[in-house]
Amino acid sequence: MSTLAQLKKEWLPDRAFRRAHDSLKPEFRVARQLIAARNRAGLTQAQVARRMATTQSTIARLESGHGLPTLSSLERYAQAVGCTIQLRLLPRK
Repeated sequence: MSTLAQLKKEWLPDRAFRRAHDSLKPEFRVARQLIAARNRAGLTQAQVARRMATTQSTIARLESGHGLPTLSSLERYAQAVGCTIQLRLLPRK
């Protein structure tokens, strides 16, 4: 059985796959930050959901990297895990 890393390495040379993969980088970057903040807070998805007055499945969707959450959702999530949001626009290199 192939691991995800092996499959990714195999598929990345394909231009269509690479384009699709690269287009999702912002979503996955946000997802990684959400999960890291929740883990630092020592909370489960269910605990964050209770603090946000929503469901665990909603938190799972926010953390999935499939689509960018709204700023208001990010604010509520940040508050639930004891964080603040800092949005910055940086010049491209």
